[in-house]
Amino acid sequence: MATVELRFSAQPEHVRTARLVAAAVARRAGVEEAVLDEVRLAVGEACSRAVGLHRSNGITAPVRVVLIEEEKLFSIEVGDELPGPAGAPADAVPGIEAVLDPDIEGEDEMGLAVISGLVDDVEVTSGEAGGTIRMTWPVARVSALPQS
Repeated sequence: MATVELRFSAQPEHVRTARLVAAAVARRAGVEEAVLDEVRLAVGEACSRAVGLHRSNGITAPVRVVLIEEEKLFSIEVGDELPGPAGAPADAVPGIEAVLDPDIEGEDEMGLAVISGLVDDVEVTSGEAGGTIRMTWPVARVSALPQS
C-alpha cells in the first residue's frame, strides 16, 4: 500500500496543485483514464470546501490530502480542521443535507452534492479533530511492461 500526503495552506490558489497531484497519483495507481477527470473535479470540490471552512472559521492549520493506493482501490481523503462534535451523526456534517436532498442550495451543500454525483463511494465524517471526505475509486491494474 503506497500513500502520498499533501498539506497546503488554506488558500484557493493551492487547490489546483492538489487537483494535479491527485490526478497524477491516480493515473500511476491504475485508475482508468476515463475516470481521471472525475477524480480531478471531486478533489477540487473537496479541497475548495476545506479551504472555505478554514478561511471562514479562522483556522490557520493546513488542509490535508492523503492519496492511498491499495491493491484494488484508490482512495483520497481530504481533511479539514473544523472541529465537530465527537461521534456526531452524519447529519451534523456541514453540507451533508445536500447529499441527502439535492434541492437544498448553498456553497457548502453544493460542493458535497457535486462530489456525491462524481464519486460512487464517498464517506463524510466529522469529529473533534476535524472533518474528512474519503472518496474511493476502483483500480484497473495494468499488466507490467515487457522488459528489454
